[in-house]
Parts: sequence; C-alpha cells; structure tokens
Amino acid sequence: MPDTAFHLPAFLLLGLPFSCFLLLWIGGKSLNKFAGWIGVLVTAAGLFISLTSTDPGADHFLRFQWLTIGSHSIELSFRFDTLSTMMLVIVHFVALLVQLFSTAYMHDDRNVNRYFAFIQLFLFSMLGIVLSGSLLVMYIFWELVGLSSYLLIGFWYTKKRPVWAAQKAFVLNRIGDAAFLTGILMLFYYIGSTDFEVLSLEIGTIPPGILTAIGICLFGGCVGKSAQFPLSGWLPDAMEGPTPVSALIHAATMVAAGIFLLARISFLLTVDARLVILIIGAITMVTGAVKALKGWDIKKVLAYSTMSQLGLMVMAVGFGSWQTALFHLATHAFFKAGLFLSAGSVIHAVTPGNELPGYDPQDMRTMGGLRKALPITFICYMICAAALAGLPFFSGFLSKDAIITEGFLWASEFGALGYLFPVLVIASAGLTAFYMTRQVWVVFFGAKRFPASVHPHESPVAMWLPMALLSALSLFFWFSVNPFNAEGWFLQWIGKAHGEHLVWVPFVASAVTFVSIFLAYRETSTDNPFSVNDPIPAGEPAQRPWNWLRGYSHEQYFLIPFDLTAKYLKAFEKNIVDALVDLIAKGSLVFGHFIAWFDRIFVDGAVHLAVFSIRSAGQAARNMQSGRIQSYYIVTVMGVFLLILWLVAM
Repeated sequence: MPDTAFHLPAFLLLGLPFSCFLLLWIGGKSLNKFAGWIGVLVTAAGLFISLTSTDPGADHFLRFQWLTIGSHSIELSFRFDTLSTMMLVIVHFVALLVQLFSTAYMHDDRNVNRYFAFIQLFLFSMLGIVLSGSLLVMYIFWELVGLSSYLLIGFWYTKKRPVWAAQKAFVLNRIGDAAFLTGILMLFYYIGSTDFEVLSLEIGTIPPGILTAIGICLFGGCVGKSAQFPLSGWLPDAMEGPTPVSALIHAATMVAAGIFLLARISFLLTVDARLVILIIGAITMVTGAVKALKGWDIKKVLAYSTMSQLGLMVMAVGFGSWQTALFHLATHAFFKAGLFLSAGSVIHAVTPGNELPGYDPQDMRTMGGLRKALPITFICYMICAAALAGLPFFSGFLSKDAIITEGFLWASEFGALGYLFPVLVIASAGLTAFYMTRQVWVVFFGAKRFPASVHPHESPVAMWLPMALLSALSLFFWFSVNPFNAEGWFLQWIGKAHGEHLVWVPFVASAVTFVSIFLAYRETSTDNPFSVNDPIPAGEPAQRPWNWLRGYSHEQYFLIPFDLTAKYLKAFEKNIVDALVDLIAKGSLVFGHFIAWFDRIFVDGAVHLAVFSIRSAGQAARNMQSGRIQSYYIVTVMGVFLLILWLVAM
C-alpha cells in the first residue's frame, strides 16, 4: 500500500476522539444520557479503522512540513507499522470495554459528559503517541497524556484526595518529562532531526558516551510515565480516580507509553544505557511486589502489582529484548484491565446506598465471602489473577517465561553477576502469586466482614460483559498454540526472531509459583489469616500499608520527598555554601588589611622617603649658597683636596 493511502486513517484515528471530546465538552450536561454510548461508538469506529487499515510487515510514513529554524526543517511525522498496529488495536479495544463498563458504573454521576470527554481526550493523546513518527511529535502527545491523566485522576475535584493524587501525578511526571525533553534536544543538536527513520540512519555519528547519556535521558520519560523508581509514587495514589480510569491507565494507556517509547528507541540504547535500565526496572519490580504484600485497598494492591509488572517489562528491554517487553505489555493489558474492572464490580457491589461513617468499600478487611453473591465477578477475577500470577495455560505464564528466558540468555553472556536479574524475576513472580492468592481469598473467601446494611449483588451486563471478554483474552491460546512455549505467532509477528528455548524455565517458574500459592493457602488456615481480623485503627485508610507513613497527612506524604530534599539542601547551604561565603569574606577582610598595611608602609613610605630625600638635598644645597665669600673658598679648597686624593688613589 502506498503511504498516501494512510492519510485518511491517520486523520480519522486522531480526529474522531478529539471531535468527540469537543462535542461532549461543549454539549455539557445535556448529553449526560448519551455521552457514554457516543464514546463507545466513536471508539468502536476507531477500532474498526485500526483493524482495516493495517499493512503487516511494512512501514509507512506521513510527513507534514511544520516550521523551519535556521537550516533545519521540522516536520510532523506519523508512522504506521507492526508496532503501531498492535498498540492501536490494544488501546482501542481496552478503551472500548472500559467505556462500556463505565456506562453502568458512572450512570449516577452528575458529570458523565465530562468524564467521557476526558476519556476521549486521553484516547486522542495516546493514539498520537502510538502513531508518532518522531520524538518531537511523540513529546507533544506525551504532554497531552499527562494533562488528560491529571483531569481523569482528579475527576472528582470536589474531594480532597483525588485533587491531591492528580497533582502528585502531574508533578512527578514533569520531572521525568524534563529528562525526556533533554534527550530530544541533544538528538536534535547532534543530528538535526528527531525522526525515527533519520535517527536509525545517522545514529553512528554520535560518540558512544553521548549516545549513552541520550538514551538514559530518553529513558527518564519512561521513568515518569511508567512509574519507575524513583518516580513511581504517583501510580498507587492515582487510584483516587474512578475505577474504570484505573483500568484505562494501568492496562493500555499512559503507563504503557513508557514501554512503547523504549521499544521505539531500542536502536538508540547502548549496552551501558540498557544496564541502567535493567537496574531501575529490577528495583521497581521488587519494590512493587513487596508493597503489594501488605496493602489493604483492593485497587492499590493492583496498582503496586502494575508497578512490579512495568518493572518487569523495563527489565526485558534491559535484557535487549523489547519484543518480549511488548508481549508482556499485550497480555498484561487484558488481564490487568480485567482485574481492575472486576475490582470495580466488587466495589460497586459492597457500596451501601447510604454513607456509613468509617466504612471504606475499597478496604479488603471489610469484604470476604463474596464468591456466592458475585459468581461472574469471582470467575473473571480468578482467571485474570491466575494470568497475573503466571499460572500455566494463561497468557501471563507465556509472557513472563519469555522474559525469564531472555534474562538467562543475557546473563550467560554478561557473566555470573548477571544471573541475579533473572533470579529476581522468578522471585518476584513468586511474590505476585502470593499476594494475588491473598487478595482473592480475603475478598471472595472466608467469613463475611462487611456491615449488615451492605447487600452485595452481581453487576449488570454492561459491567460483567467487558470483564468476561478480558478474562477470555487472558487465556494462552490467543498468543501461542503451545501453552508451555512462548515462541508463538505473536512474538514472531512483532519481529522477534526464533531464539533458543530453555526447556527448564517453565518448570522452575511454575514450581516457584505453586510453592508461593501453597504458602498463601497455608496462611488461610490460621486463626487470623493475613491479619485480616485485626481491628482497623480509627481513621487509618486502607491505602497506607507502611508504618513509617503513620502520622503524616496525605498532603504531607506528597511533600515528604520535597521536605527531605529541602532539609538536605538547607544543611548543604549552611555547612557548605554559607561556610564558603564566610571563608571568602574573612579572607577578603584579612587580605584587605594586608594590602592597607603594605600600602601604608611601602608605597606611602617610598613616596615619603623620596620627598624627604629631595627636601634634604635641596636644604643642603640652599645652605651652601649662603652668599659668603669665605664659604665659597672653603668649598673650593675642599674640592681641590678631594680631587688630589682621588688622583693619587688612581
């Protein structure tokens, strides 16, 4: 297909969601009744265009002249290829199901039009990232994703916590975006373009050290958007937005943008840059898994899980296999969206008609025994949780094992120390199986712990149908015919060459997973499983799993890193900067006194000595000119006498 054939699909893919955003925003509350279905139809149209305008295995570019700076011409570049096709389908499909779910979940909200308008803006921004053919275009839509996520997380702006969470997400993402922009400007300085096609041809002209620095700066964008260490704090708190928004952010948009970026710039990443990426991903993966072990908020546990899974995807890029990172991104999009929507179904079921003081419908300590009241939600949750835990016959098993295999192959070339990373992946997979077993048991099994006034009920079809579809897509056969071999059609389709298959990896990974599930199951037989029956401290939110946060308000928690930074900067200023200034001031004072003394003794002294000598000589000469004849005779005789002595001496 010629490149010109993609002009119309590009305009429609970007124009439809943006036009829908304007329509729903301008239309106001008068469109509340139809806003959800308008959004669903527009997104379905985008999905149809994505499926019918594909050209697998070929790259197509659309370039539009924008402006000229000096001798550099800047173009707006868009790209259709296998990678963009995959993301277009995933983003549209998940967004379609999320909006269908939202038609029932957000039915009673007074600002439904604004909610679906923001989702369309979010979709427009994410599609712009997917279709971007240059880093400059990607950065423009990158910032729009940040804006739309801020609007969605803080959708309930009359409440304090959502506003705080939106601000936190916005600020931390700007830090990563600053590094991203720095990398873009460096590329523009050294090559004069940020177009991916041009960069792939001219990348050899950049010195290796500079190229490593550029790669790390570009990775900074991923650190912010994909919630990597140390900028991962915003993601768990983003749960303050509506639950379908959480599914949208965690599954196919925003956090996936960072992984997509790394896949696009993989050819720019040097060995040293990939090592840095690998270390950051490992820290994020382990941190997220450990934090998920102690959380009580049903959505926040899933948020920490997303942190961990994103760290795993970043590690795959560090291993040099961006294809397996995208494979896990695809499988994760379906089962994590299913988990969040199922969690939304649980929250919807246990939310009382009238507000109960001190009752939190997201706190798993107030759930239990819900499998009979919510049979469809329970089945969907179990399937998606099994995929996340990496159980055989589920999609997560295939994508995780593909990354573990790549990790061991990379370590065999790196050296003995390199084996630490794939071992950490296996250990983290074990932790994932443990905390997901814990969550499923606390929510659906055991005794009922919710108040008597709460009457759980299954969600309507508009909610459970998207959950069921996502659960079905979490099974293995959509990605590979062999349930124990990830080398299926999907990996080959996205460009991964057939590599070495380590037969023992699935068995070792499965053994660790089953042992973790068994340990969690043993905990359920104790008198107080997972400490679920402990009294809930008054006023302690379920979202605060760490004791070191006690005593801090949410606003203070947001300011903790800035407060620590300010404290150390204050100490640095006092002990280093002020001390240096005082030293310079005192040194200048002493030096000034020394200069004054030198000026007074030597400079002024020399002047005074010259004046005194001339005055004395003049006085002596004046005394000799007395006007007395006898004085002149004496001087003459003395002069003759001295002349004779000099001649005799000669």
